[in-house]
Amino acid sequence: MTTYTISQLARQFGLSRSTLLYYDRIGLLRAGTRSEAGYRLYSEAEARRLARIRDLRRAGLSVENTARILASDGKPSARMLEKRLKDLGEEILALQNQQRLIAAMLQNLTNNVHSPVVDKTLWVQMLETAGMDEAAMRAWHADFERRAPQAHAQFLRSLGIDEAEVLAIRQWSRSVARETFSAEK
Repeated sequence: MTTYTISQLARQFGLSRSTLLYYDRIGLLRAGTRSEAGYRLYSEAEARRLARIRDLRRAGLSVENTARILASDGKPSARMLEKRLKDLGEEILALQNQQRLIAAMLQNLTNNVHSPVVDKTLWVQMLETAGMDEAAMRAWHADFERRAPQAHAQFLRSLGIDEAEVLAIRQWSRSVARETFSAEK
């Protein structure tokens, strides 16, 4: 039977020894046996449990939710995953807003001497990663233009888009907004 010391197990999973001690203290992962010298020894089953813990934590689930999952059937509930997905979406949006603000600050500091931190290509890639297709992106632009036209123009410029393209995007955004608004009536 293969056993692992706490240091071996920590190294195998890329965790710190103190993390495993914490998991032991809260009852999330306990060593099944101890050596004659009193050192914790972990079995293959405990290593598999740690792999599950690591995967759940990498998915962003809290220690408390991880403990609940392991105490039940070992599978997260759909509600728990949906909440985590919603939280991730909010975190992504907050980070994107921070990126935009920092890019604007840099633009103000450098007076456009440097290229933007987030350019058009990166912004489109981020929206695609967030699950937006071309139609959703057009709807996003239309809504932005309708709600805050000057902020929309400033945002487009902050992406390093030239003035002619900014005007073109704003024009089709207004036409999409008009079509959407008249269709909703």
